Amino acid sequence: MSEAGFAPEDINTNQAHPARMYDFYLGGKDNYEVDRGAAKRVMEHLPSVRKLARSNRDFLHRAVREVVGSGVRQIIDVGTGIPTSPNTHEVAREADPHARVVYADNDPIVATYAGAKLTNLGNAGFVLADVRDPKAIIEHPTTRSLIDFDQPVAVMLVAVLHFISDAEDPKGIVETLTERLPTGSYLVLSHVSGDFDAGGDGDIQRAARVYDDATARFSLRGRDEVRALFEGFDLLEPGLVQPPEWRPGQPLAADEDRSQYPAYVGVGVKKG
Repeated sequence: MSEAGFAPEDINTNQAHPARMYDFYLGGKDNYEVDRGAAKRVMEHLPSVRKLARSNRDFLHRAVREVVGSGVRQIIDVGTGIPTSPNTHEVAREADPHARVVYADNDPIVATYAGAKLTNLGNAGFVLADVRDPKAIIEHPTTRSLIDFDQPVAVMLVAVLHFISDAEDPKGIVETLTERLPTGSYLVLSHVSGDFDAGGDGDIQRAARVYDDATARFSLRGRDEVRALFEGFDLLEPGLVQPPEWRPGQPLAADEDRSQYPAYVGVGVKKG
């Protein structure tokens, strides 16, 4: 949202919000000056952040097509961020018009825009809730009305858990969101990592610290820590990889700088 737009009273326009910063990276206009300022400081340390955001979004699209193509017709997209087109329900319905999607996010501006986009869509809904309270998402009336937990469900946590500290127990959050899911359900996840820094206090670390003044701080995790979030799930090929390496339509060029994509992504199917 530009400053010429509206701002509901419960939206904090004085502190940067990761969802609105992400919108800026993607070229959106649903952000404020405070978000743009913080995002530009991130870009000073990590000029490829826009490329990372786009590759992460492209991974989301490919993952949705994969899970719906496998027969899953229900998706819970947690930390969805400000809607961009195509969004999860639009991609899912390209594969199956009857696919049902529940979005969850803790930012009122996301709720405002999601509500407008989902008006008159009987098989998509929005839950204003925080990923740190996963039971509130699972037990919300909107979730209950759209999701049948006796049938396979895909839970999506795309670019979310790096905003959860170790003390807030990201593994426990994943377990709560997925413990009721039947065999054959999916977990779709992406997570920024400091593994791709050149050692020491590198660009990724410095970029992450910009979020110290935002509404959610960054918690970078290594490959083994991200892999542990998939406990109880079998990773689909090609496993845990960088965003543009997960089943791309066109492989990265051999001379492409992989450090521009400092994140891990994966899709897992729940074991029997």
